[in-house]
Amino acid sequence: MTTVHPGTGRTDCAGYSDCIFLENEIARVVLGHPSGGGILEYSHGGENVLFFDPAQEGKIWKPGNPIFGPKAGRFDIGPEKILPEHPVLWVGEWSAEITGPRSAKLTSQVDPKLNVQLVREFRLDADSSHLTCRQTIINKAPDKVQRLCHWSRTLARGGGICVIPLGDYSRFPNGWVMYGPDDVIQYQPEDPNVRIRGGFLEILAPPAEAKLGMDSMEGWFAYLMPDDWMFLKSFVTHPDRVYNEIAGLTVSIWAPADGSKIELEPIGPMEVLKPGKSAAFEEEWWLLPFQFPEKGSNVDLEALEQAVRNEL
Repeated sequence: MTTVHPGTGRTDCAGYSDCIFLENEIARVVLGHPSGGGILEYSHGGENVLFFDPAQEGKIWKPGNPIFGPKAGRFDIGPEKILPEHPVLWVGEWSAEITGPRSAKLTSQVDPKLNVQLVREFRLDADSSHLTCRQTIINKAPDKVQRLCHWSRTLARGGGICVIPLGDYSRFPNGWVMYGPDDVIQYQPEDPNVRIRGGFLEILAPPAEAKLGMDSMEGWFAYLMPDDWMFLKSFVTHPDRVYNEIAGLTVSIWAPADGSKIELEPIGPMEVLKPGKSAAFEEEWWLLPFQFPEKGSNVDLEALEQAVRNEL
């Protein structure tokens, strides 16, 4: 007998069929197991806050074919500059099952290049937009220790302001680094669209180089959207552990020049995985009402911090 769990079901979305959805009266989540095992929709009132490129609609990757960009709420593993391409995890087909009220699990195939399998579990609260996203990395190599990390690559719609608390310490002179041009990492960058105010880094518009990195241990950041909503992400940080991305980042933001989208990227610490062992990392997401500043005005940082603390 099939159990029917509240707030779950199957639907077509973005050219894919039989996708799992999780929903309540506040928010809706649609998961994309046919390609990449991510999130196709995270919405309030029918408004998806994630960026979806129509050119990717319904695309299915097959071994031997060129790799294409997966959609919207993407997740990955790192370190970015060390791992080879891994399309089986990145754009391959995943299995999908509903596991409880407003809960589901997606499971990847074992990537033959990395000998890694990923499991992603999603749970939406009964009466809020609070979404828990848990990724487990499993080392399937029979005789190799692997040093890997969680890497989120969520694409949100452009035009907003990203606000990141910096805390009281950074290895970087300005509290952030800029990747580029080319393979340069600028350790003391300056950009008119990026500023520090009141202990927060504000990305007001696309910078000269799209990829930025931070080593903040505050464990959250917010993306403010022009329709007066805040996309909040929180995650546990580990000040005493190694972060093995090349610049030791806990957060990366990618904001391309065309302004159509922004990539919101919590990064986990290095996990030293012996054969058969696994490690998990959780992100928590919220969609919260928050007034976007009028042109010429600043974000109300005190109100923002209070709104965040009310949820965390």
